[in-house]
Amino acid sequence: MKSTIRSATADTLARIGSAAGVLGVLTALSAVLYSAVGLTRLRAFQLGTYDLVIFDQAVRSYSRFEAPVSIAKGVHNDLGWTFAVLGDHWSPILALPAPFYWVHDGPETLLVLQGVLLASSIPPLWLFARRRLGTTAAHQIAVAYALSWPIAEAAAFDFHEVAFAPVLTAWMIERHDAGRAGQAVAAGALLLCVKEDMGLIVAGYGLFLLATRRLAAGVLLTGCGVGAVILTTRVLIPAFGGRADYYWAYGALGPDLPSAAAQALSDPPGALALLGTPPEKLLTVLLLGGMVLFLCLLSPLTLVVVPPLAARMMASSFPNWWGVEYHYNAFLVVVIFCAAVDGMGRLRSGLRTPLAAALLGVAVVLLPFFAYGRLSTPDGRARAAADAAAAVPDGVLVETANHLGPALTSRTRVLLWDREPRWAPWVVAETGRKTFPFTGLGEQLARVELLRRSGYQVVFDRDGYLVLRRGETSR
Repeated sequence: MKSTIRSATADTLARIGSAAGVLGVLTALSAVLYSAVGLTRLRAFQLGTYDLVIFDQAVRSYSRFEAPVSIAKGVHNDLGWTFAVLGDHWSPILALPAPFYWVHDGPETLLVLQGVLLASSIPPLWLFARRRLGTTAAHQIAVAYALSWPIAEAAAFDFHEVAFAPVLTAWMIERHDAGRAGQAVAAGALLLCVKEDMGLIVAGYGLFLLATRRLAAGVLLTGCGVGAVILTTRVLIPAFGGRADYYWAYGALGPDLPSAAAQALSDPPGALALLGTPPEKLLTVLLLGGMVLFLCLLSPLTLVVVPPLAARMMASSFPNWWGVEYHYNAFLVVVIFCAAVDGMGRLRSGLRTPLAAALLGVAVVLLPFFAYGRLSTPDGRARAAADAAAAVPDGVLVETANHLGPALTSRTRVLLWDREPRWAPWVVAETGRKTFPFTGLGEQLARVELLRRSGYQVVFDRDGYLVLRRGETSR
């Protein structure tokens, strides 16, 4: 009998060890993939001062035990040379990467950390899935999630605070599901430090608890989530020099929250119409549901995404919010997968593994249509861009075209080259293509001509990249 028990225990431990090994390999490979995507785009000059340099400057400031100042953000947006990014978005969690800058001071550090953080959301999702669907289906779900288009878009678009959101959200859901309420609360509290609107996810989790008849906890979380959004946007962000209404995107409803709420209540059909205006919003929602075959609709966990998704889709400005590009959907993707897993768990057991395999198939089919399909190898201009950046000496203040800022931020003080002359000692201009924030090539050429008339000397000019140095007679 004892030998039989020992044998069964050994077999169980072997299976657990094997499953953990597969999970570890998947997580490590995903981290390498996401990091490689970011680093490849960095070396191809496909990332930007907006937003990679902004985060780089802020984290570098943290690493020096200073306020998280970004001169690129502050000067471009007329917020001042000492503007701290906490006045833009409430993301104090950005202090956590600071020690890594003691090892390597540069945007590469952020891109690698983003890859690791995004991949770190895979284990809690796997645990959640294995509890409901078994090990094989959990592996399939984990791979489908790792290849999902919202994660790909986030990995390919510079660095953002969203890197912290999936892992914290996943642990919040998984730990609560495992009966570890204290650990779930800790993850939720950290999530509130990621961005000012993360309170909407916490509030959404409160709605889930209300729907599953856990009334006291549901009311508490819903209230805390909404309260956190109000506190961060109305008190904390203005305390750091920002404006409470800077990202107000609901002008179609009113100039502020009370008037917008009154308009929505007086005209519910008009307010609901905003959810599908323009139609691109509906496409985004369909793609979010389609990546999990809409199985998320079988679970009340889907309520978690309702407040943050509605906040984006009700917007009448900031069109980046409602599209499929960029990083915004990565805030929601792990919740949608958890909801799909929970929905599958409510079906007959014989359907679970085939459905998990189907989700993996969907992820693979969608791969070329999103960020990975847009990856390109450096062209001839990338060499010219590198040479232009090399022409700028260390330690100087430089206004630089958007895509060259990341190559200079480690060794210079970078400002964004924009429509307003800053008269920095050095300027790196781009005239080979339209670049943010200009409206056209003509505007960029005019800016270069203004610099020349003002005494700047061209020290590099190749393939649409110019490096100009301020002369002694310049302004």
